[in-house]
Amino acid sequence: MKDCLFCRIRDGEIPAAKVHEDELCFAIRDIQPQAPNHILVIPREHIATLNDLEDRHAALAGHLVLVAAKLAKAEGIESGWRAAINVNRDAHQTVFHVHIHVLGGRRFGWPPG
Repeated sequence: MKDCLFCRIRDGEIPAAKVHEDELCFAIRDIQPQAPNHILVIPREHIATLNDLEDRHAALAGHLVLVAAKLAKAEGIESGWRAAINVNRDAHQTVFHVHIHVLGGRRFGWPPG
């Protein structure tokens, strides 16, 4: 999608601080971090929300979670981090391209938001 922020970052049209890239996904530092460590894990394929996932995305979804865990370890936050996926506007999804927020480096409260 030509107007999608994450697709434009994927395509190199907009610069971003990439911390991971492979054939299925990439990860960038969030430009408005909500924790000392805040990374977004983004599939290369444009999928608007989790509601749009299909059976064929099962391996991709698992891969995104594994990359999130790998990045948490690389960031030194594996002792306590949060993975979050916002789905649609009521859950505060602002970029309609699936992504996992990897947050860490501080203590989190419960329940969130």
